[in-house]
Amino acid sequence: MENRRHSLRFSLVFLSLIACLSIFAVQLIFIQIYRSDHLTRLAAKQHRHLVEIEPVRGSIYDRKMRPIAFNISVYSLFASPKMMSHADKQNAVGHLASLLNMSVTTLDKIFNKDKYFVWVKRKISPQTFEAIRRLKIKGLDFRKESKRFYPSSSLAAHVVGFADIDNNGLEGLELYYNEALKGKPGWMRLVRDARQTGLMINNDLTPSQDGFNLVLTIDETIQYIAEKALEKAYHKYKAKAASIIVMDTKTGEILALANRPTYDLEHYAAASLESRTNRAISYVYEPGSVFKIVAAAAALEEGKFTESDTIFCENGKYRIANNILTDHHPHGRLTFTEVFSLSSNIGVAKIAQRLGAQNIYRYAKKFRFGMETGVDLKGEVAGWLKDPSHWSKTSIGAIPIGYEVTVTPLQLLGMMTCVANKGIYLQPFVVKYIEDNWGHRIKVFEPKEVDQVINPETAQRVTKILIDVVEHGTATMARIPGVQVAGKTGTARKVIDGSYASGKYYGTFVGFAPADNPRIAAIVIVDDPRGSYFGGTVAAPVFKEAVEDTLKYLGSSG
Repeated sequence: MENRRHSLRFSLVFLSLIACLSIFAVQLIFIQIYRSDHLTRLAAKQHRHLVEIEPVRGSIYDRKMRPIAFNISVYSLFASPKMMSHADKQNAVGHLASLLNMSVTTLDKIFNKDKYFVWVKRKISPQTFEAIRRLKIKGLDFRKESKRFYPSSSLAAHVVGFADIDNNGLEGLELYYNEALKGKPGWMRLVRDARQTGLMINNDLTPSQDGFNLVLTIDETIQYIAEKALEKAYHKYKAKAASIIVMDTKTGEILALANRPTYDLEHYAAASLESRTNRAISYVYEPGSVFKIVAAAAALEEGKFTESDTIFCENGKYRIANNILTDHHPHGRLTFTEVFSLSSNIGVAKIAQRLGAQNIYRYAKKFRFGMETGVDLKGEVAGWLKDPSHWSKTSIGAIPIGYEVTVTPLQLLGMMTCVANKGIYLQPFVVKYIEDNWGHRIKVFEPKEVDQVINPETAQRVTKILIDVVEHGTATMARIPGVQVAGKTGTARKVIDGSYASGKYYGTFVGFAPADNPRIAAIVIVDDPRGSYFGGTVAAPVFKEAVEDTLKYLGSSG
């Protein structure tokens, strides 16, 4: 009887073992046949981690190879929450909240993710890196990356622009030439053990390709000179905004470009949209009297007037259709030259009437108004120049004196540079060449002649008129001792909400020097200055300071 019970017990145990083995065998067969691919991929994912090799973003230099933007090595902190215990996570959150200036709630969300890899904070400071590294918290590690660095902070901010944390250009040259600067990422596979510790790199490696470098037409010293002069006027007149551009008259190279308000490239995220906007190419306005250069050039080129011809300026009031045109100071009879040096609206309107709407429009188009200049910067706008078929009866008295037309500062400077360059319009540009890290030039940008707008003789005659504007007319504050200056002032009322605002103006001066052998052209615009608003008062002195100091610098630097 006892033997029988033992035999039965043995049979039950044996059958149980057989059943378990059968279940295990079926499970193993199922895993091997139906789950093998999935588990193989999971194991590979855990032990072989695909790592992107970040390329080094290309540097940006001024024309004398002084660095304006480049990358520096930094560390980024990541975690492996799936490999961390609850205590590890609590330890990490407790220490990192103060070190990284992050909330406990944010860190809890990061460490509660069911992942093997998650960023905690990108591109931390060297001091923070050392502090966290010394803690030796399980599940935390670092990856070496690079961060964009702008050594001069806000200098040439609207030209250079900025790149984000992933080294993607977002504004300025950083955006326009992003593909050249960014380079191409590489890849490698990192073999890890069961604890997710990196052991070695296997032979599956694709190296990264670093970005190319930009060498600009901008001269850091001239940029500083221009910004210093603009800054003083911006604060002195409590202006809403201001812009300055300095250009080489013989090549079209932009030597300096600045706007106020501006911003710090190292802290671009804290800047307002207004301070980041490149007003020199992205804002349009009615230019006022500086636009009269179009009428002067057209009248001389077409042979309709000579400099000694006289125009009766109606003693300050002149009716065109249902509009009364006025001069700031009443004038009787003025010579053609005096009409422009004294900036008579009535005199210019009478010249335009004899020229006709088609001629005014044709020369304005030849000077590239109503179209983009083609400068290699993002955000340029074309302005507005309406076809004569859409002119009203009063347009012939408005457009030639700079109303019913909108322009950018760069377009006005392009017109003035054309006069200085014997009537040849040059396309403005800010990059001289692109090169690799070994100094091989990948692409070179040469000066580009767009059109012969007026003949050299006409350009010389217009220049003499513009010299008279500075010597005897509205721009005496632009004079530079020992250097002959040619230029034109402009004072235009601002349009706000569809109508001209009382007491709000744009003050402008655009000119070049030396007038007998032009080297530098510049434009200054002050938006809504307080206390004084005439272009000859608020803008011309900025031109004088910037151009005088630039010519001295160029003379000493060769």
